[in-house]
Amino acid sequence: MGNCQTVGPSEALVVSGGCCGAASRKTVIGGWAWAWWLVTDVQRLSLNVLTLNPRCEHVETKQGVPLTVTGVAQIKVMTEPELLQTALEQFLGKTADQIGEVVLQTLEGHLRAILGTLTVEQIYQDRDEFAKLVREVAAPDVGRMGIEVLSFTIKDIFDQVDYLASLGRAQTANVKRDADIGVAEAERDARKPSSPTSCRRRARSRRSAPKRFRSTSSRGRSRFRSSRRRSKGRRRTSPRPSDCRPRQRATASRRSPPERGHRRSRLRTPTVRRSRPSDRPRPAPSRRWARQRQRGCV
Repeated sequence: MGNCQTVGPSEALVVSGGCCGAASRKTVIGGWAWAWWLVTDVQRLSLNVLTLNPRCEHVETKQGVPLTVTGVAQIKVMTEPELLQTALEQFLGKTADQIGEVVLQTLEGHLRAILGTLTVEQIYQDRDEFAKLVREVAAPDVGRMGIEVLSFTIKDIFDQVDYLASLGRAQTANVKRDADIGVAEAERDARKPSSPTSCRRRARSRRSAPKRFRSTSSRGRSRFRSSRRRSKGRRRTSPRPSDCRPRQRATASRRSPPERGHRRSRLRTPTVRRSRPSDRPRPAPSRRWARQRQRGCV
């Protein structure tokens, strides 16, 4: 009597033994097999992809700089008949963790060997080439175990002597300098007039503005604009009677001629208003006074 054993596509089923001392071994992937009781042995081997994280700490490069490199590798058991038999001979009966530990030690050994032949610049600047070199060197040794390296990439590279940080300081300083120059040029271009039309408009507004509001600064221009707005919104009214009265002319006092040998003073003599006596007759009104009186301003 026996049992029917089934297996999926991600496992390899191995049936060994049989009746009458048979020494044959049957391997099935994604199928079924018959196993006799007491005389046959049934074992399984996983064909799933395993993820490994090789890590090499404080490995000296060609220049003597200690680096710590971590990577990520994807491996699996090959399904070719000859290579599958090799993998079954070495890993049958072991768990996936035990298989990954064996392959991990092999990858880390090759990673350390390759790190000693390259410089820091070659490892840091061209990671793809470095990972490709590790994969090519480790693939033959791992392939003899019936394991295939699907991919290998470098995850991180760092050191404890600040060698990699020193490599980036010069480039960082150049980038900051270029950024400061670009900002300064942009601010300079922003201060320039946008177009010749705007320049002509500003010159026209300055010519039309009163003298007291003419200014090249933005503050003076804003004062002029605000005064024009206020004058536009103000309503015109008739002149007050006080404004229509004729102004009295101030007579200046006569100056004495300067003495010989003395320079004439640049300061003008202040004008003095002389009161008109009440007994003297008032002069005849002018034409302007007559017109204002007809209008009713006086």
